Amino acid sequence: MHLPPFETLIDAHAAELHRFLVGCVGPTEAEDCLQETFMSALRAYPRLHDADHLRAWLYTIAQRKATDVIRRMARRPTRVLDGVEPVARSAPEPIDDGLWQQVRALPAKQRAAVTHRFVLDLAYAEIGSRMGISEEAARQNVSAGLRRLRREVTS
Repeated sequence: MHLPPFETLIDAHAAELHRFLVGCVGPTEAEDCLQETFMSALRAYPRLHDADHLRAWLYTIAQRKATDVIRRMARRPTRVLDGVEPVARSAPEPIDDGLWQQVRALPAKQRAAVTHRFVLDLAYAEIGSRMGISEEAARQNVSAGLRRLRREVTS
């Protein structure tokens, strides 16, 4: 089996993984989550036995890292520190009318499927491939996520 150089893998998938993570955890946490994804992938890379599904493998790691971030944020809510200036952002914060907060509150599979569908504009077959599930399961996860979002937004 021949694995491509790890740097090639990063170059090929970093931008789309970042967009996926912004949809999952928001722009503030996405950079750190992406770094953690690549660090985990780098540690595991020499032990891989199959190079056929590297993109799906990276998305699985990214989804798990995003889930960890969401759990961590739920355990330790952030608070404003008096007298401490916020760090300047390198890129402007995207407009978020609260809908993406609702997306980030979805269960992990629904959140990943909705993000793949509406951030990366992927077909259900590709979503299933990246998530390691069938096309029908991908369709069901997107549908369930949208139903839940509609209930939350219209309540």
